[in-house]
Amino acid sequence: MKSPLHPGILLLLGVMAVAARGAEAEVVAVGFDKLASYEFTAPEDPAKAAAAEAQIPERIREFNDKKVAVTGFMLPVKMAAGLVTEFLLVKDPMMCCYGVMPKVNEWVVVRMVGKGVPPLMDVPITFEGTLQVGQLYEGGYLTGLYLLKGDRRIEHKG
Repeated sequence: MKSPLHPGILLLLGVMAVAARGAEAEVVAVGFDKLASYEFTAPEDPAKAAAAEAQIPERIREFNDKKVAVTGFMLPVKMAAGLVTEFLLVKDPMMCCYGVMPKVNEWVVVRMVGKGVPPLMDVPITFEGTLQVGQLYEGGYLTGLYLLKGDRRIEHKG
């Protein structure tokens, strides 16, 4: 069946579709060298959260709603059917397993999209997904500054 659109229009639409897919696929590697590169003082009163939000630098806010890959160490928070569905991805293993309290900008809350991933602790792992930058509150308590909607774990070769 012949398309009612001019061949030049069809070509332009095809190029635009490929460009859009390429833009969607662009994933930025974001390390804790960036995420933890500033001081953040948690507000004692959640009503003052808006003022505290201003402590997050613009260079960090630029990652909001972007596809990123973050490497860290897994600290499971929620599991279902033997898979981790929510976890903290922390800067280094001392924070993960040995009781050193990390600063609030030294972890990323990861909520996996889908069924979850097998637990893998004590080794650096990388997760890809959409990052949200801003204070996260649960039950009136600050639980983090970064939320990654995790799409997948990136396997490292070698």
